[in-house]
Order: sequence, then structure tokens, then C-alpha cells
Amino acid sequence: MATRWGICSAGKISHDFTVALKTLPAEDHKVVAVAARKLEDAQEFSIKHNISKAYGSYEELARDPHVDVVYIGNIHPYHLKACLLFMNAKKNILCEKPLAMNTKEVKEILDSAKRNQVFLMEAIWTRFFPVSVEVRKMLAQGEIGEVKMIRSEFGIPLLHRPRLVEKELGGGALLSLGMYCLQFVCMVYSGERPESIQATGVCLDTGVDETVIVTLKFSEKRMAVFTYSSSMKLPNDAIIVGTKGTIQIPSWMWCPTYLIVNGKETQYPLPEPCLPLNFHNGTGMRYEAEEVRQCLLKGLKESPVMSHSDSLLLIELEDEIRRQVGVVYSQDCHYKVELLRVMTSTGTSTMAQECVMKQKRSDSVCSKG
Repeated sequence: MATRWGICSAGKISHDFTVALKTLPAEDHKVVAVAARKLEDAQEFSIKHNISKAYGSYEELARDPHVDVVYIGNIHPYHLKACLLFMNAKKNILCEKPLAMNTKEVKEILDSAKRNQVFLMEAIWTRFFPVSVEVRKMLAQGEIGEVKMIRSEFGIPLLHRPRLVEKELGGGALLSLGMYCLQFVCMVYSGERPESIQATGVCLDTGVDETVIVTLKFSEKRMAVFTYSSSMKLPNDAIIVGTKGTIQIPSWMWCPTYLIVNGKETQYPLPEPCLPLNFHNGTGMRYEAEEVRQCLLKGLKESPVMSHSDSLLLIELEDEIRRQVGVVYSQDCHYKVELLRVMTSTGTSTMAQECVMKQKRSDSVCSKG
């Protein structure tokens, strides 16, 4: 029997996810409903993708008894509300990254998943690409010996897109771009928490991070460094250096289709889409969708590849990077005063303090509510 999908939000990423599902066997995956904030948007999406039901509210989708799992594709400031809505309706969830805006919100989502006994996975699609599967396999087999260093970069000029610039839309390069580098480090080091993190960079006048360099130190003298940017194109590759060799993921490290191990290249081509895509290698979302199906068939409530603890570690590290760079969202208002106190008492960099002061001048979201 096919896993019956409901699509929450009729935006660009939801389009690509739905196209990706069509590259999988129809007897395994079927989209049965789509919901948007405007009925006409849902209806247009349903016609384009041949979906039988279109709803003009997320609440209607939550009440649909024929939906097994909901893909949440709206922007991340609204993930918490959407996740709670569907989980309280006993729906299984695949939620786009980042799972939420901060640790507090992620913990609330994870608690709700446990309380409602539903499946929940953050859609870190990179982890399910065949390249990532092969990387984990080679590391487990000691193909390159002991890993000593990881380096990755993700930079694309995206300052023309409000979603990357405006704070109220969850803007900032970390949550949209840098988190791919960070999750890669976490995957290679098997979810180990680093001993220390050092982040430095520059913010936009809107108070969100633009370009940041992050250095992480792990136990046994292992290191990782990554750079991310929303203002410039970077090499966008990743490399793992071990005592017996290297694993390199060339450009498009967040949606990889080939890798180089000790000089030997292997390709992992993706199926062609049936409709034009909005994002590079978008059909690669098929792999995370199949992971959800396999987990549901096994009765699991979380994926062993992208577990709840993985999501929690990721957001905790992201919060620390934001703290050091000085990025505060309205969702962080409950600890904004504490953040400023810590910055003052610990002598946090002038750059970070300037970013926060720019936010105070340019954004009054916290004071409004």
C-alpha cells in the first residue's frame, strides 16, 4: 500500500518535493492532498501535480483521515505552529530544515512528537543521498583511517531574496546555507558534540548573518572548519581528511551526485524530473521520502539516519553560532536580555555586539510582542 502524503504549503520547495516523489514507484508513494493559506494556490498546485484534494487551510489538511504523513514546506518561522497542528492531529511529519528557529522551539516539537506518538524527521535531504550513504559506509569501514579534519563551504549570492535577508522571514545564511556544512560535520563525527566552537563573520544591516567562518574542535585533536555566505559564490565542496586518505565531495556538497575517494571518482546520477525544478538536484528529495516510508513500515517514530537527537544537536550548535555572531530573532526574545548581558560580561567581539545593536535599531519585533 502506498504511503499517502499531504503537502503543507504550495511553494517552490513543495513543488520540487512533489516532483521528486514522482520519481519513486506510484505503488509506494502517493500525494493525496495539498493545503495552502489561499485556496486558489492549493488548487493551482493540485492541478499542476494531479492531486485530488486541495485545501485553503492547514487545519483542513490536519483533519483529512486519508493522509499518512505531512510534508511541511513553509518557511521556518512557521514550522513550530505547523508541526504542533499536525502532530496534535496524529499525523506523521517530515518537516523542512531547519526544524525550527531555536532550541526552545525544537524541544517543543520533539516533546509533541513523543507525546502524540507520531513519526517526526527533519528534512536534511543531504543525509539520504547515495553519496552520503557511501560516505558513512566508508568511514565505518576505516577507508581513510582516522578522520582528523573536515572542511566544507556553501556560498551563493542570494541577497536579492527577502527570505535570506529579512529577519521576520527567518533570514540569515546559517539557517538556510551554513547548516548544511554543520550537519555534514555532525554526520562525519557521528553526532559527537564539539569541545569548542569559534564563529566570526559579518552581518547585514537587517541584523542577520551574511558571511561566517566557523571552527570546531573535537576530542582527540580532531578539527572541522566551514564557511558559509549569502553574498558570494564559494567552491561549495567538502573534504574529509583521514590518516590514510581523503574523501572529497565536489561542488554542490549539499545535494551531491559524485565523490572522489583517494583520487578515484564515482558518480551517482539522479533521475530526471517530470517538471522543471526550482532547486538544483531537486529530485534528490526522493531519498528522504523513501526513508520516511521505510521508517513508517517498521513502526519507527524517528529515523536512525536523522534522529531527534541529531536535530537537537544541530539547533544547539546553530544557536551558539548565532550567539557568537550576534543574530537574535523575535523567537529568541525570552533570552535577548541575557544574551546582551553575557556579551558584555565575557567581552564578546565588537562585531557581534554591533550586529545586535543594528538589530535593535532596525527591528522592533521583540518590543511589539
